[in-house]
Amino acid sequence: MRSIFVVLTGLALLGQSLHAYPQSAPPAPSAPSAPAAPAAKRPLRPDDIYRLPAVSDPQLSPDGKWVAYTVSTIDSIKDRRGSAIWMISLDGSQNFRLTSSPEGESRPRWSPDGKYLSFLSSRQASAMDMGDLLPVTRPKVEGSQVWLMDRRGGEGQKLTNIRGGVNDYAWSPDGQKLLLTLTDQEPEDTGKVKTTKPYVIDRYQYKQDVEGYRYKKLYTHLYLFNIITKKLDTLTKGSYDDEGAVWSPDGSAIAFVSNRTEDPDKNENTDIYTITAQPGSTPRQLTTWKGADNTPRWSPDGQHIAYTRSTADEDYIMYDQPVLALLSKNGGEPSLLSKTLDRPVTSPRWAKDGKSIIAQVENDREEFLASFSPIDGKMSKLTDGPRIFGPAEAISAGNWLTTSSDPQTPTEIYVLENGKPRRLTHHMDGFLAPLALASVEGFTSTSSDGTKVSGLLWKPATASRGQKLPLILYIHGGPVGQDNFGFDLTRQMLAAGGYVVAAVNYRGSNGRGMDYCKIISGDWGNKEVLDLHGAVDYLVQQGIADPDKLAVGGWSYGGILTDYLIASDTRFKAAASGAGTGFTLSLYGVDQYISQYNNEIGAPWKSIDRYLKISYPLLKADRIKTPTLFLSGEKDFNVPTAGSEQMYQALRTLGVPTQLIIYPGQFHGITMPSYQRDRLERYLAWYGKYLK
Repeated sequence: MRSIFVVLTGLALLGQSLHAYPQSAPPAPSAPSAPAAPAAKRPLRPDDIYRLPAVSDPQLSPDGKWVAYTVSTIDSIKDRRGSAIWMISLDGSQNFRLTSSPEGESRPRWSPDGKYLSFLSSRQASAMDMGDLLPVTRPKVEGSQVWLMDRRGGEGQKLTNIRGGVNDYAWSPDGQKLLLTLTDQEPEDTGKVKTTKPYVIDRYQYKQDVEGYRYKKLYTHLYLFNIITKKLDTLTKGSYDDEGAVWSPDGSAIAFVSNRTEDPDKNENTDIYTITAQPGSTPRQLTTWKGADNTPRWSPDGQHIAYTRSTADEDYIMYDQPVLALLSKNGGEPSLLSKTLDRPVTSPRWAKDGKSIIAQVENDREEFLASFSPIDGKMSKLTDGPRIFGPAEAISAGNWLTTSSDPQTPTEIYVLENGKPRRLTHHMDGFLAPLALASVEGFTSTSSDGTKVSGLLWKPATASRGQKLPLILYIHGGPVGQDNFGFDLTRQMLAAGGYVVAAVNYRGSNGRGMDYCKIISGDWGNKEVLDLHGAVDYLVQQGIADPDKLAVGGWSYGGILTDYLIASDTRFKAAASGAGTGFTLSLYGVDQYISQYNNEIGAPWKSIDRYLKISYPLLKADRIKTPTLFLSGEKDFNVPTAGSEQMYQALRTLGVPTQLIIYPGQFHGITMPSYQRDRLERYLAWYGKYLK
């Protein structure tokens, strides 16, 4: 087989070698001196977010000796976050930064022979394009493209030039092709008049956060890109989206995920398909589950596909947990390997020998890695302790590459060696060095109806033993999610303000089984409120929280629950409701949850009493006495700003101290660094005003 790298000979000579950036360098020798006194640790501050990097996406080289990964950092001058590609040896002795363009880089992937590293970037190519010996002129193409660089150094070279950019990509096993995931682009408008055309909308779910109004009939499909000829061939097409694509080990086929029902907006079905890796091939549907089938992964021998399947076999899925499933490459009835576990199982990966499947398991306040037998589903827990683990990639027998975080350490890359985690990267050392962080511990409270509820408690580093402190109950969103023993910047920041901070996995949360999660369906603001008040009662009874200095807050469903809590009790002296709503009825058809409304509550003209019941924060706003800060992103289509505006207007009318903060141009998640800092500063100022 002719290697593609003959074409790429001399790649490293096209540019200057990259500089190596070690994480830390040994100090120069010096004469012995008296040891300096250690610097005093200080509390976390909102502007510390500018110092906090984010480590992600570790990729093991084919020879198993190196790991490529991304590190994102904040540029405070440009007020944005950018990412770069780094590389570290598996023993941790060598660590280098490989890229440094202003546009940033992501999705590092090794060529099958390990000589080259590819990545995605929206940077523009230099005059000397890859494979050309003379300068060329190419039209500027927007969006991220695939780039290639010699792992030994040299400037990255642009590999694709596709209008609209590349969503995702994967190398073929023989290294000659890339499997690209691309989204259709609108036809170019060559007219001189650039007035925006009216949005013509006919979709059932016509709004989506970030995406906006869904009036464009554009779909995502799979393509094959020949690296030598740069020819792009269509692999899938049609009026549906195809994603999650992975090559079979021999490169003959591709598995992917698609919803090919008549109206995908009206259900949450996805199925696993396979297709021969040749243009003109017809996809073959392997699964027929009415719910969701996702994340296919081929076995090393190419005979089976491991994937995750929803528990619910329904058009509508909200309160659910994925099950690890196994299927023949030819289809048939799947084996449900984790069916009896009653916990969410995600991110399946095969061991190199094909004798086990490693996956993440979400349990009460933790995410651990476990090994499942593909024969009988027997589970063996690989990790333990108060920390969380990310997806794993096989290194060798018993050894895995993963990420991990604990309450006082943000995510770093780890090597799991025979069940023992070894920290590989140390990007967080500089961030953590000057800080005195809160300690974190678990607790269990009992709600008024007898339900046992799990929680977490952040205690300020300055707190003395037995000291009673002001409490901030900061509520997670979802509701299907949970707080765990991972690093939590917001709660650490609040604790640094001198508060004890509580997180509560109220009913509706993950990690406690399907019944615990699904019990709140269609009954919002009821059992969750009992659980949250029960946790506060417990912390007061234990002498941890000062009953005269209680506060509450949260974002998304956490903001919604904040509104429910202040409308059900006047015990809180301050509240901060982010991206919430207190009048559910008014958001029917206004947000992106039309399926949830119609399936859980019913249409308003049929279920008006149920809507009024769960809209009590606004309808009974005259009960609220808590000074409340409302916050929202201007362009939020998830929980639109109207939800916060209505509650603000009600409290303003009633004379209750309140303020409304709207972040310009932001969606449901606030992403601009200066706004993230501003939100933390406002939390601390608002709580400080009413609790201190």
